[in-house]
Amino acid sequence: MKATPRALILGVEGHSLTPREIALFRSAPPLGVILFARNIANPAQLRALTASIRELLGAEAPILVDQEGGRVARLKPPHWPVFPPPGQFSDHPDALAAANAALLGAACLAEGLDVVCAPVLDLRLPGYHQIVGDRGLGADPAEVTRLGAAWMTGLQWAGVVPVMKHMPGHGRAMTDSHFELPRVTASRAELAADFAPFAALAGTGAWGMTAHVLYTALDPDRPATLSPRIIAEVIRGEMGFDGLLVSDALEMKALQGLSNDPARACLDAGCDVAMHCTGRIEENEALLASLPPVTERALARLAASRDAIAALRAAPAAAGLADPTHDAVPVQA
Repeated sequence: MKATPRALILGVEGHSLTPREIALFRSAPPLGVILFARNIANPAQLRALTASIRELLGAEAPILVDQEGGRVARLKPPHWPVFPPPGQFSDHPDALAAANAALLGAACLAEGLDVVCAPVLDLRLPGYHQIVGDRGLGADPAEVTRLGAAWMTGLQWAGVVPVMKHMPGHGRAMTDSHFELPRVTASRAELAADFAPFAALAGTGAWGMTAHVLYTALDPDRPATLSPRIIAEVIRGEMGFDGLLVSDALEMKALQGLSNDPARACLDAGCDVAMHCTGRIEENEALLASLPPVTERALARLAASRDAIAALRAAPAAAGLADPTHDAVPVQA
């Protein structure tokens, strides 16, 4: 009988699982794995890696990838096509964005990757840090909602779970959370625009990913990932999001010095799953030894994200489409 997985998504070291990783995942399995460029050489190798992960963790174990298109892409030529940055879809028809997302999702699913960390629903606001930039779908919340809905429909049509990020909104950051903690001083009234796309798409079956951003109007002491107030009152409350909530990568420098145990802190704050991406075996061992099993509520949310895909594929007309890739003319990257 397999052990209950820990509330954790982990990176792994290389192109195949090491004996030490195999032994660890047998004894203390994480919920899932996220793969990066260091794990990807070619389609045959990648399919072998994803198959070996599921052999250990189970057929339902989620395997994530950051595949947005543009500058954030782990599947690259010559083995996979170039997808344009999401920002190029601004002012384009919904069907084109959905078709692109469906083709991107199909490329991921073919290699065993069933959770795609996209779309970015952060507003692309002028004058702020370009960590969002052309990853974002626009500055107007209504436009971001429209295109974000199309992206999620396309990904779900392809059979992969979308992850909308970064809740409750990274667009007003003046610094890159990979390197330091952004501090956003916008008022709660101003932040309502940032919340709007996430709130509008909260019931789509997508996962959500938290932002390592401190919002002084929401919680002056803790960034969203570590803030019970923001997760309960804003993400779960005001936005009405009841999907699976995963942290952004916990090794990012934005969280340095804020907690001796950020993985436990993000779970205590209300995240369903912590995510740690370095792939370093000693860190993975320590996390799997210390974190609790995933909750039944989280497992139900995971199942609901898959049910949303099944419902869309069973009744595509209800989503206003038959096949999002049909007669599509791709945007050039």
